[in-house]
Amino acid sequence: MGDEATEGKTAGLRRAAVGGTAARAFCCGLLGLLLLAGITALVLYLVYRPAKPRLTVVGAAVYELNATAPAGAAAVVSTRMQFTVAIRNPNQRSSVLYDRLAAYVAFREQPITPAAPLPPMYQEEDSTVAVSPLLGGALVAVAPEVAGGLQTEQAYGALGLRLVLMGRIKYKVGPLYSVWASMFARCDILVSLRSGAYGQVPLLGVADCSVSS
Repeated sequence: MGDEATEGKTAGLRRAAVGGTAARAFCCGLLGLLLLAGITALVLYLVYRPAKPRLTVVGAAVYELNATAPAGAAAVVSTRMQFTVAIRNPNQRSSVLYDRLAAYVAFREQPITPAAPLPPMYQEEDSTVAVSPLLGGALVAVAPEVAGGLQTEQAYGALGLRLVLMGRIKYKVGPLYSVWASMFARCDILVSLRSGAYGQVPLLGVADCSVSS
């Protein structure tokens, strides 16, 4: 009886050892596959490292611009503007996905329009697309010097603005996707605008944008 019990315990220990070895082998194999996939993704990213999109403002229209700074009351701006922005994807092997996009106009570092949402967008490799957000339409409270500056520049006939586009982007390289990254584009624009003359307005100079992520 003692020998049989000992043999049973030994067989059980052997089965447990075999089971533990198989589990360890499976875990090691799975970790190896994950490591290989990570190394492959890193190599592909380094080889085809995508460049940031390039943005240029190619058209502008001002349909309304009223800035008031009454004594003893808050200064406000009411405006409606539209800008056409060319977005260039310079990558020949990477497409770009855009999400949570929004745009607004600022003057002297202060927004003069509410942020307007833009639809998600997918951009093919080595391509250019254009977006034309219509911005404004609501009263925006501003500092008195901002309202005064808008009045002065409008009377002078040249208006310096900043168009801001923000959101997040993701790159697609073959079957692989990068993680989402923030995008913040600042487009400094100088437009010719005579008082009372609304509609399409000329751009004074090149309006390339600074893009950070």
